[in-house]
Amino acid sequence: MTGEQRSLIAVAVATALLTAGFGHGAAQTKSRIPDRAVYQAMLNGARDSGWVAFRNWNGQQLVYFTALQTLHCRLSEIRYSINSDLLDKRFELVKCNPQNPLALPSGSGLEDIAIQLPPETARTVAVQVVWDDGGQSEVMVYEPCKDVGDQTCAWPVD
Repeated sequence: MTGEQRSLIAVAVATALLTAGFGHGAAQTKSRIPDRAVYQAMLNGARDSGWVAFRNWNGQQLVYFTALQTLHCRLSEIRYSINSDLLDKRFELVKCNPQNPLALPSGSGLEDIAIQLPPETARTVAVQVVWDDGGQSEVMVYEPCKDVGDQTCAWPVD
């Protein structure tokens, strides 16, 4: 099974789990934050396609944390580092709305999903998430895809 097929299966499972139990009669005061297992499946599904993504745009290099930011309601921290594995930086999580846990708050901007760097700065980005229960993911290292122009892309470093 390819990485793309695993990603599609993980997203389908996560979507099914997210929608289970949220019928028309669900009280709007109840939290819709799924169990960590759903978020873990989403994280695993994005492993090969990238927990972060790179883009060269408008004279700068953008590193997107969008895939991780959608998990914000079950995360306590996103750790990362540029061109090292020190994990010495933190990407700020947006505020969680338990009624719409996968969405970013209205008014969110580029600073809520990406960092902006001078062109060609990040040769690699190492990243790890810390769950709200204190558990930690593995550390993944990504590099920009080659020959994709200004498209958004990341490639796991072996």
